[in-house]
Amino acid sequence: MDLKDIQNLIKFVAKSGASEVKLEMEDIKITVKTGSEKTETTIVQQAIPTAQIPVTAQAITPAEAPSAPAPAKEEPAPADDESKYLTITSPIIGTFYRKPSPDKPMFVEVGDVVNDDSIVCVIEAMKLFNEIESEVSGKIVKILVEDSSPVEFGQPLFLVDPS
Repeated sequence: MDLKDIQNLIKFVAKSGASEVKLEMEDIKITVKTGSEKTETTIVQQAIPTAQIPVTAQAITPAEAPSAPAPAKEEPAPADDESKYLTITSPIIGTFYRKPSPDKPMFVEVGDVVNDDSIVCVIEAMKLFNEIESEVSGKIVKILVEDSSPVEFGQPLFLVDPS
């Protein structure tokens, strides 16, 4: 079982609403427990090959879920018109956040103008918060990912109108 399989298991358990899931295979035992405020994953390898060491990982979801969706200020754009927009993609795998902390304002909103060095979001990966810069100039026309949701490498995050 690789890291991607474990991440998929965590996502599945979080979405299913189950409070605890245990998975035991011949050399790995995984327990995923979900509570009202956190998700905890413990992985223990029982039969350890000589080249590997035991792995223990914890994934904690943010304690504060968004209380209300952001007001939709998106400009109506037909699906075929999106080809004229530039896309800001995720450079890493992690958890996408639109603001630096729960009590701070969003980095960008729909309609905001960004430069090629503007910070548009942070992505948490392995307890490190990585600031993501725009790398393109223009106006944000669409936010493609919800706050506090997992993102993959290369996943589109924002659509930017370069004009």
